[in-house]
Amino acid sequence: MRLSIISAAFAIVAAFAVPASAERLTDAPLVDATWLQDHLGSDGLIVLDTRAPTDDANPYTAGHIPGAIWAPYGKFGWRATVDGVPGQLPAIPEIEGRIKSLGINDDTQVVVVPAGASSSEFGAATRVYWTFKVLGHDNVTILDGGMRDWQAADGELETEMVIPQQAGNFTADFRPQYYASTEEVAAAEDNGVRLVDGRPVDQFEGKAKSPVVRAPGTIPGAINLPQSRFYNAETASFVNQSEAQSLASDAGLSEGDETIAFCNTGHWASIAWFGLSEVDGKKNVKMYDGSLAEWASDESRPLQ
Repeated sequence: MRLSIISAAFAIVAAFAVPASAERLTDAPLVDATWLQDHLGSDGLIVLDTRAPTDDANPYTAGHIPGAIWAPYGKFGWRATVDGVPGQLPAIPEIEGRIKSLGINDDTQVVVVPAGASSSEFGAATRVYWTFKVLGHDNVTILDGGMRDWQAADGELETEMVIPQQAGNFTADFRPQYYASTEEVAAAEDNGVRLVDGRPVDQFEGKAKSPVVRAPGTIPGAINLPQSRFYNAETASFVNQSEAQSLASDAGLSEGDETIAFCNTGHWASIAWFGLSEVDGKKNVKMYDGSLAEWASDESRPLQ
């Protein structure tokens, strides 16, 4: 039911979509600090700082990339609770309006900037990246290493809050090839679709669970590829294409496999999805937005 409602809403939006016209600055899923220094200030480029505030400080006002707009992952509204399930893609008019409020147009090159603190924190960037891709916006990339890499490269900082002067014309154009429904997940094993659980091993094995998931365990037939394996915490960098390919191969994934990544709420899953789909370059990789929070909410759905 949720997928049909979403699809209908996206179809209406897509009918009024304005095609992108500007040339992309990059088609790479990741860029480094040198690339951003070279392109900062380019027409049509917007840097989004997704770092979260703490009780004691705001890292954005303490120092951010010049011109960067603050859109903190947990506060901006990138995700929402839908039908009691947390962390889901918000209603289309809502998320479209939020993205427009950032001054983003259909042809804007977006650079997403995390802190570069850990693999899980990097998931804020991959989840925002996935949001743009599922809404039809290809002009998006992530600063590999985040602010940690920027500062290590002696990147300039400013502290003044950047407020977009006007709303953009961003228009959502839903892409079902990136979005997996509960119905698709339920039919995955029969259809030969590989399910990839991006959670830590102890959660995959049912020895621990997230508080937002009703019961421990995983979806039957799933393989485990923990999101932390895609990220080097020492260097704050994501794996390269060769490393991503090795991770996929070691997990038993073949090049042509149709794949659905999931976790607890679609956060860690976005890291696995990003590694497989965008860095490795595999086709037919989707993400289960509701993940186990949605799957396990119905006691009739099996867990193993």
